[in-house]
Amino acid sequence: MSAALQSVPRAPGAVPLLGHALKLWRDPLGFLKSLREYGDLVQVDLGTLPVYVITSAELVHEVTVKQARSFEKGRLFDRLRPLAGNGLANSNGETHRKHRRLIQPMFHPQRIHAYAATMSDNARALADSWQPGQEIEMEQAMAEYAIETLASTMFSTDIGLPAVEAIRRNLPVVLKNMLIRAASPKFLDRLPIRANRDFDAAAATLREVIDEVVVATRRSGPTGHNDLLSVVMAAQDAETGESLSDTEVRDELSTILFAGAETTASTLSWTFYHLARHPDVEKQLVAEIEEVVGDRPVTIEDVPRLEAVRRVLDEVIRLHGVTMLMRRTTAPVELGGFSFPENTEVAFSLYALHRDPREYAEPDRFDPDRWLPERRTDIARQAYIPFGAGNRKCIGDAFVWTEATIALATVLARWRLVPAPGHTPKEVASAVAHPDRMPMTVVPRNA
Repeated sequence: MSAALQSVPRAPGAVPLLGHALKLWRDPLGFLKSLREYGDLVQVDLGTLPVYVITSAELVHEVTVKQARSFEKGRLFDRLRPLAGNGLANSNGETHRKHRRLIQPMFHPQRIHAYAATMSDNARALADSWQPGQEIEMEQAMAEYAIETLASTMFSTDIGLPAVEAIRRNLPVVLKNMLIRAASPKFLDRLPIRANRDFDAAAATLREVIDEVVVATRRSGPTGHNDLLSVVMAAQDAETGESLSDTEVRDELSTILFAGAETTASTLSWTFYHLARHPDVEKQLVAEIEEVVGDRPVTIEDVPRLEAVRRVLDEVIRLHGVTMLMRRTTAPVELGGFSFPENTEVAFSLYALHRDPREYAEPDRFDPDRWLPERRTDIARQAYIPFGAGNRKCIGDAFVWTEATIALATVLARWRLVPAPGHTPKEVASAVAHPDRMPMTVVPRNA
């Protein structure tokens, strides 16, 4: 017989009105990792709202796969609606199913093949822009690369240039303040604090400029281009024959920007940092790149052959992954021996899950060899879900892996990145655990 939710252990440290929000603000990653000490299900209060945080891979699999139809997107995504509207990240039910059918072909392997040339061009332009001995802020450089790549694959005409500039300026502001906004009690939204002002202004600007591009593109008629915007606008549902409205197109493009930019930038930044601290691994990657690619530009055909690069990326995104996801029950659910009534909020942290010592030996250690075929079988499949699982798995995972592989192989062939003295990067929680700062010095590979 299942127990009532009152029996779920409650995390210590809650305060009146704010609940555990202060602990989440002060040390979100440490707090989320600590919850496993109290059980597989732990109550955390966001303001006065109880949220039941899942800390085991088995129960996360129950929510995302086995009982997925009994859950919808939860409070976290409601709070991000000013940015992503009702796009794939936020929509539920039939709207989500319809939009996923329409958007899925945008990330078909043939489309990724076409986007790969742009990724490679942008990566070479980035590598060409550096000078020996130059100190760069790595996350900023990787964010510019990721945003430029997303923008240039989304908008192929001059119509999109104002949107590209607005994205470069405003998307980092939104991402910086996103988790604070999502974890805060809603009544704090009305306070004129800087985080609220910056988030609202940047989100509004992004939505406005993308609206303008969508309307202008609609007026100009069919372009014959293969950019994401043109393809999304021309897509028709095979079951109903319906297309997306201009507002729905805007929401989906905003969602793609939100989901793709920070993941790529953070993963690449941490990768260069870990390689600098593990020169033996870097040497292995450079040798593989020389053998597979040689002196020519990296192509889509090279990506599956760069196996050591993929292992390193797998390990980096394991260590510095998605901070928190939320779901809401749409019907009574039995989970972990407890009865969850309809409209109950649950949450889970892929960051914490991927550092769980019950699933990973030495979970905080950078060890790409754990992904060798002979060792990967030691890791339960449901314990590594960097892009989620089930019908809510990120639709753009192949885009991100391709983009990161091409950028990494292009830069490593030319440059060695050395951490600048005086600063050790610290993890900062946003959509993913990104670095606070990462100053690195550019050294020619053959110097």
